[in-house]
Amino acid sequence: MRRRESLRANAELNLVNIIDVIFAILVVFMITAPLATQGVRVDLPRAPSPGVDEQKTLEITVTRQREVFIGKAVSSLRGFEQDFRAAFDGDPETAILVRADRGVPYGVVMEVVAAVNRQGGRKLGFLTDPESAAPSAPGRP
Repeated sequence: MRRRESLRANAELNLVNIIDVIFAILVVFMITAPLATQGVRVDLPRAPSPGVDEQKTLEITVTRQREVFIGKAVSSLRGFEQDFRAAFDGDPETAILVRADRGVPYGVVMEVVAAVNRQGGRKLGFLTDPESAAPSAPGRP
């Protein structure tokens, strides 16, 4: 009789495997969530600024390596004007937001701004990093 008792199935639920799967899924989401929130990473200049409450926006990003993005589409400085013309619908109420890394030379940003103006972009704004806007000494970034 002892033999039959030892062969009975264990009816307890083993939670260790379920917890391992949940932790694996949690780690995947923790790693991918920050990557999905920002398309192109740039170090924005620090300055206090008001928020943007525009309905229609088109974002232009200039990275430290002088790569230009229109929204999430890659462009180049040479082909920027043609690419912008294709992406911009010509609506004067569309706000064009420029996100330029603070290491990008001023002339490069002005080339982008001039191309936007030539294509009819009138509502132009520059994004900054207001959270870390600390006064700095003259001549220091």
